[in-house]
Amino acid sequence: MPRSSDQTRPAILQAAYKLFRRRGFFRVGMDEIAVAAGVTKKTLYYHFDSKDALLTAVLASQHERAFAEFQTYGIDLSGGAEQLIDKLFKGLATWSAKPRWAGSGFTRLAIELADLNGHPARSMARKHKALMERQLASLLAEAKVPSPGERARELFLLVEGAMVMILVHGDRDYCTAAAEAAKRLVMGQPAGSLAIGEIDGA
Repeated sequence: MPRSSDQTRPAILQAAYKLFRRRGFFRVGMDEIAVAAGVTKKTLYYHFDSKDALLTAVLASQHERAFAEFQTYGIDLSGGAEQLIDKLFKGLATWSAKPRWAGSGFTRLAIELADLNGHPARSMARKHKALMERQLASLLAEAKVPSPGERARELFLLVEGAMVMILVHGDRDYCTAAAEAAKRLVMGQPAGSLAIGEIDGA
């Protein structure tokens, strides 16, 4: 039975996202995306008139999913800021352990398009990162952390840095190191005082 338009568009977005994440924007062609989505090239162009438009739609879709999931972090944080940090970096450790993990798609694609400052996908990536940072600042404020906006920016630097180092070295212990640094920043704890080895899955 042929798929409806409501089914076809999400199928294209999911297939394109997987290919863009795995191989990058410039190395993936529309023919390959059409095959992966199980549609004709004509159908693909009916829904998206260019690869640039498709990439922007892919990032918009992924932003909605990721932001909705991140908002659930604030549902049960009775342990305050320390629990939030544990959950944040434990999530990164679990995510980075997945087969063929390639880091944040938003970060990778923004870097790949670094010389195309006006590209709409870069604007979408900036919007995503900014909203995630503001959401983290809200959670830190609820946990009574002083200067939550500044601490949120520092935590995001640690998350992004940990992702890059895991990609470079394949070593998820960077999650533990980043979590320790995060707790020192947010809670003023001295180095070496944290028992968080479980964060990297050890």
